[in-house]
Amino acid sequence: MTDTAALFNPRPRVERLQFSNGQTCLVVDDALLRPERLRQYAVEHRADFVHAGFNAYPGVEFPMPADISAQLDEFFLRHIRSMLGGRRTLKMNCRMAMVTTAPDQLQARQWICHRDSAWIDPRHTIAASVLYLFEDPALGGTNFYAPKIPPREVDLLVHDSSTMSNEAFSAKRGMTPGYMSGSNQYFERIGHVPAKWNRMIFYDGRIFHCSEVGSPLALTSDPISGRLTLNGFFTCTRKVA
Repeated sequence: MTDTAALFNPRPRVERLQFSNGQTCLVVDDALLRPERLRQYAVEHRADFVHAGFNAYPGVEFPMPADISAQLDEFFLRHIRSMLGGRRTLKMNCRMAMVTTAPDQLQARQWICHRDSAWIDPRHTIAASVLYLFEDPALGGTNFYAPKIPPREVDLLVHDSSTMSNEAFSAKRGMTPGYMSGSNQYFERIGHVPAKWNRMIFYDGRIFHCSEVGSPLALTSDPISGRLTLNGFFTCTRKVA
């Protein structure tokens, strides 16, 4: 962005939301000073949103420039990192994203919740953030899950979803195409954060989670009416107990 004025609220109120299994999520309302500026930036760069081949996000994404990334990184450092067990940030990135994939076009790995920690050294922490940049709460917030099955079976389920065809995965696992919303035979929903304009959440990326896609209106590449979010990812050393 050419306008480098402060984006983030310098005096945020951070609330801790506890899930049914004891894990938590941090919620910051009024996260940006002028959230409409960031959405307008998305409108101006609408043509730059593309499908990314390196992850399973069911829509289009747009990497953020250095100035926006730096401001999010600074906000995380000052207000969030220690609360999620991080000591020093090793790597971070952020991007805007919009859900655009129709339910019947999803890949099998997109039918289930996911973690952001597949390639992260277990000695490090991985934190993630989502900033909701849409007014209609019906477009959906974020759901959090805990496995009902042992870890080795979870790993096999995730492997199957990434390597099998939709038809083979459905036959083996008894699942059908669509966005995950509630609990199923493999995962229990342990928490939910409703979407709210200018609300930002931070959480441990090792917790299973997924977007709640509650309305067909979410499936658009229009930043004004679609499910526009700013997503951040932070790899950190662990805070010494």
